[in-house]
Amino acid sequence: MPYEFILTETRRRVGLITLNRPQVMNALNHQLVIEVMDALEDFDKDNDIGAMVITGNEKAFAAGADIKEMADQSAQQITESDHVAAFARIMNIRKPVIAAVSGYALGGGCELAMSCDMIVASESAKFGQPEITIGVIPGAGGTQRLTHAVGKAVAMEMILNNRTLSAQEANQFGLVNRVMPADQYLNEALKLAEEIASRAPIAVRVGKRMVNQAHELSLTDALREERQEFYNLFSTEDQKEGMKAFVEKRQPNWKGK
Repeated sequence: MPYEFILTETRRRVGLITLNRPQVMNALNHQLVIEVMDALEDFDKDNDIGAMVITGNEKAFAAGADIKEMADQSAQQITESDHVAAFARIMNIRKPVIAAVSGYALGGGCELAMSCDMIVASESAKFGQPEITIGVIPGAGGTQRLTHAVGKAVAMEMILNNRTLSAQEANQFGLVNRVMPADQYLNEALKLAEEIASRAPIAVRVGKRMVNQAHELSLTDALREERQEFYNLFSTEDQKEGMKAFVEKRQPNWKGK
C-alpha cells in the first residue's frame, strides 16, 4: 500500500522501512508512526519475510517528535488523542526488528530505535532524550527502556540534563549492538537481519519473546517459562529437521512448522 511518510521494500527475506520526512529530519508526526506500525504488521504477517529493518538517512534516523503537532494541546487533549499509544504496537511484532541508525536519534527517534530488538549504528549516530529542554519527559518508553539499556546513572543524566551519547558511548553502555562506518551501517543491519531470517522461524519468534520478558518476569517465573518453551519446540517440524541436519552435517531446510 502507498505511504505518505515512509518507504518500504523487501531485500530477499528482509522488510526494509525508511522514514521519509527529510525536510524535518524525519520528525515523528502521528501519521508517520502509524505508517511504521502498519508496515511492520504487514511484514510480520508475510511468511516470506523473516526480519525487518527500520532506518532513516545519514543525517537523521529521527530527530524527535513533531513538536508543532502537540505544542498547543492541553493535558486533556493529549490524553484523549493518546498519540503515544501507537508506539506500543511494536511490542506485538513477533519477528525481529533492527534499527539502522545514522545521525540524530533524539526524543521519539531514540524511543523508536530502543523499541526495536537491536540497533546497528553508524559512527555519526547520536542518541538522546532532550524532552527536559521543552518542559516534559519522554512518553514513549524513553525513561524505562533507556534505564534498562544503559543503567540508572547514565539514564538520569540523559533524561534530566539532556546528555547525548555518541555512537561509541552507546556501544560502550550496551545501547547498540555495533558501530559501523557511515557507508556500511545499513548494509550491516540488513546483513544481520538476513542472517536472523535464515534461522528457524518459530524458534526465532519464541527466542525474541523470551528475551523481552527477561525484564518483566521474576527470574523463577522466566526460567520456568523458558524451560516450557524449550520443551514445546520439540513439537515442531523445524526441531526435528534442525537436529537431524546437525547429525547429518548439512544445512537445515526450515519450514516454519
